[in-house]
Amino acid sequence: MITIEHILCPTDLSPESDEALRYAMALGRAYKAKLLICYCQEYDLVADPEAEMHAGVALSDDVAAHVSKLLPGIENWESIILEGEPAVAITQEAAKGRADLIVMESRRRPRAAALLGSTAEAVCHNAPCPVLVIHQREREWVDRETREIELRRILVAHDFSGHSDLALSYGISFARKFSAELHLIHVLPPRDETETPGHAWFGPYEDNVFQLAESRLEKAVPPEDHRECKVYTDVQEGRPFHGVREYAKDNDIDLICMGVRGEREGLKAMIGSNTDRVLRRAPCPVLIARPHLRSTASS
Repeated sequence: MITIEHILCPTDLSPESDEALRYAMALGRAYKAKLLICYCQEYDLVADPEAEMHAGVALSDDVAAHVSKLLPGIENWESIILEGEPAVAITQEAAKGRADLIVMESRRRPRAAALLGSTAEAVCHNAPCPVLVIHQREREWVDRETREIELRRILVAHDFSGHSDLALSYGISFARKFSAELHLIHVLPPRDETETPGHAWFGPYEDNVFQLAESRLEKAVPPEDHRECKVYTDVQEGRPFHGVREYAKDNDIDLICMGVRGEREGLKAMIGSNTDRVLRRAPCPVLIARPHLRSTASS
C-alpha cells in the first residue's frame, strides 16, 4: 500500500484553489497525513526586508483564517509562505517538506496552456512526488458536505513503461483502500505508426496484437490485487490522450492515474505531451505519478 504522511496543497485563497483544499483535507484525513498549505508570494526584490517579514506574517494569518473558515475542525496542518516563481517554489517546498503528494488545482486554459504551459503542468513535470490535479466543473469524488471520499472507478493509462508501472501502483493502492474498481487502458498507435519506440515489443502489426496487449495488461496487475479489486482492461487504437479521455467519459471514471517522463523538450514543450493533453480536458481529477525525490538540504 502507498504511504502518504505529508500532503502539500498550494493555495491563492481563491474559490478555485479551495476545491484542491477540499480534496487535500479529505485525503489527509483518510491517510492521517499532515496537510502543508502553501501560498506563493512573488516579493519585490528591492523591497525592505523588514517590511517583507511583516507582510509574510500578515499573509500567514490570512491563510490561517481562510483555511479555518473553509475547513472547520481541521487540526493537523500548517501554513507555509513561499517566495518566487510558483512552479519552482512549489516543487522545492515539496522536496524540502518531504511531501508524499501535491494536491493542486488547474484553471484549465487549454489554448493558452498549449503555448505557454501552466503552473500545474510545470509542477507535474518537475515535482519530487506524485501530483493530484483538480479542475472545476468535473466529476467529483469528495462529498461537499461530509468531506467523505467516494472513489468508485479508477483508470490507469498504461504503456508498459516504468512510469506507468508507478501509476499502476498508485491506482491499485487507491482502489484497495477505497474499494474502487480498477480500469486499465492501453492505446495502440495507428497501424501506420507501428515503429513507435514504446511499442517495439509488438513486432509487426499482427491481427492478434490486441490480444497480446490485453494479456499483458492483465498480467500487470498482481494476482492478489485481482482478488482484492474488480479489474477491467481495455485496448484501443489511436491517439493515447484521446483514448484515455473518452474512456474516462464513457465509463464515469472518478480518477485517472498516469505516469510522466520528466521535463518537456522540443515540440512537446510547445504543444504538450499526452499527459498535458489529458490534464487539460480530463472529465475528472488526474493523478500524475512521479518517484519520490527528497531534498538533501539540511532543515
